[in-house]
Amino acid sequence: MFTDKLKSGTSQRIIRLRADHRGNFGIIIALLIPFLILVVGGVIDVVQAMGQKTVYQDELDAAVLAAVHESEAAEQAEKARSHIRDMAYSTMSEQEFLEAGMSLALVANSDGSLTANLQMPHPTAFLKIVHLMSIPISVTSTAILSEATPTGDAGCIYALANMNQAVLINSDAKLDAKLCEVHVHSTQSPAFVMNSGSMIETAKFCVKGSTFIKNGGTLTNLEVECAAADDPYADQIAEPNVPSICATQGSLSGNTISLNPGVHCNTTFNGSPTVTFKPGLHIIKGRMILNAGSTIIAKGVTFYYPNITSEIRANGALKFTASAPISGAHAGVLMFEKTSDAANNANKQPYIFNGSLGEELTGIIHLPNRDVTYNSTTNQSNQVSLVVNSIIINSADWKLSPYAGPGAASGSSEVVARQVR
Repeated sequence: MFTDKLKSGTSQRIIRLRADHRGNFGIIIALLIPFLILVVGGVIDVVQAMGQKTVYQDELDAAVLAAVHESEAAEQAEKARSHIRDMAYSTMSEQEFLEAGMSLALVANSDGSLTANLQMPHPTAFLKIVHLMSIPISVTSTAILSEATPTGDAGCIYALANMNQAVLINSDAKLDAKLCEVHVHSTQSPAFVMNSGSMIETAKFCVKGSTFIKNGGTLTNLEVECAAADDPYADQIAEPNVPSICATQGSLSGNTISLNPGVHCNTTFNGSPTVTFKPGLHIIKGRMILNAGSTIIAKGVTFYYPNITSEIRANGALKFTASAPISGAHAGVLMFEKTSDAANNANKQPYIFNGSLGEELTGIIHLPNRDVTYNSTTNQSNQVSLVVNSIIINSADWKLSPYAGPGAASGSSEVVARQVR
């Protein structure tokens, strides 16, 4: 009997323990339900915010494409804001636009493009429980006006000489120009030479002749006996009158040097300074020497060479950031030389691009009387249209894309806005 009672008591305790466990589990579930609701609801809020971000991106793209057609900053801002207001609230005033927490910033870039950044909060439904009233959303878009020429080509390099090896690509040269066309006018044998270890990637490598030497390497989209495009800027760039007085001349010293537009005659910079060319036309007479380690900043600048002995010579290890003006007589022209003198045209001269610490060039480089050697080695990212007599590409790591800003391209053209983000 005692044993039966013991078993009965033990059974009752087990039942009570099980009941206690069920009670604890219920409490745990009750505590977890709000957390689970918050997590699931938070995911819903985030997914909705990401969907709204896609909508905002599309609308900002449309807004900046419309705004870039305006010439004044105030008009650009109003055009973009009107698009955003139409997207958000059909009757939103400027004050209501600001009170809604929206922020629209526009920046005019040196290459003529317009960048817009839109920030606005997306209200939450579930995360308000933890006092997160909104999720910040930020989108950015950039657009530029470009001239679409009738030929439709995206020429980045034009080698005009009808000579042996009008283009020489040496070992270890790398050219990443997948959107660019290269036009080689030579019909000589060989028209171009490419050595082993090099990699040239282009949209089209058009050679007028049929004979070439390829000792190895990779060359994409080669076309021989191709109708190479003519110089698109021939007789299209206005040559300025050259003042007789030099604004700067001889050796210049200092850690930072700022140059006003004008004539610079046989100028040398001592040491390795930071040299800033102020916006405008800079006429280089004779040789301008930039020592290794210098930093060059030239935004909104055109360099003009009035004769074949004029050049900017960089001695390597250089940082060079330069962009052409976006308006005025030389809009889009970064560098050009005198071509109206027959004697000048008959006497081709070498021109060397050196630089290894970083180079960003934007604009038209029109040097049809120069045999160009490109020795730059790293961090080269250019948006240029380069016209030369001939070109040698040495151990360059060169990223090149078509210049699409305002320019002096020949033929009729239509100004279009395009996205560049």
